[in-house]
Amino acid sequence: MTTIAIIPAGGKGLRSGLATPKQYLKVNGKEIIVYTLQTFQKNSHIDKIVIAAEPEYFNLLIRIIKKYKLSKVALIVEGGNTRQDSVYNAVLSSGADSNDLLVVHDSARPLLPDHVLTSAFETAKQKGNALVCIKAKDTLIKGQKIVGEYLNRDEVYYVQTPQIFKHKDIYKALVKAEKENFVGTDESMLVKRIGKKVNIVEGSVFNFKITNKEDIQLFKKLVSK
Repeated sequence: MTTIAIIPAGGKGLRSGLATPKQYLKVNGKEIIVYTLQTFQKNSHIDKIVIAAEPEYFNLLIRIIKKYKLSKVALIVEGGNTRQDSVYNAVLSSGADSNDLLVVHDSARPLLPDHVLTSAFETAKQKGNALVCIKAKDTLIKGQKIVGEYLNRDEVYYVQTPQIFKHKDIYKALVKAEKENFVGTDESMLVKRIGKKVNIVEGSVFNFKITNKEDIQLFKKLVSK
């Protein structure tokens, strides 16, 4: 069984307010995506890495791979119009066998703890898939401008990545979604649509996705320490 990390990096990062996509922003002299890739490079369970990106950033990624000796990066493929398209392109190009594990992780989640990645891998190896999440801690409400109702947080999670699936399952899920013109918010939603039970694995508050300027500032403070 081979384990392949898929890193969709085609997003433009419009919410960050930056001219450059946030995954290529340098912090402490190193692009954010490098922090992400190094986590997978160092983890012994990951055999290879496939990056889906916009062609205009291929040369930058090639330089990054050489500079940081990211030997597990086997392929850079063109991203699609959506994240889902980018993942689909990477899955199709991965060369994976049906029972190989594909580990999808956001390029802008650079502080994934190694033990979370390993725990998710072990669960997926045993049960067929794994979805990294953190349990909701705050009071949760539903409404618009005024409180409509309070939600039971005991059964609410914030979904993160990595999300790990057997190749045959995520491929089937992506094909079904494409045929039905369905766009999900993440891969687990697609896999659940083909009737698979998705296993929850505990994540980490440090494994946040960099989306806006505040996230960038928080990341800078964390890595500077």
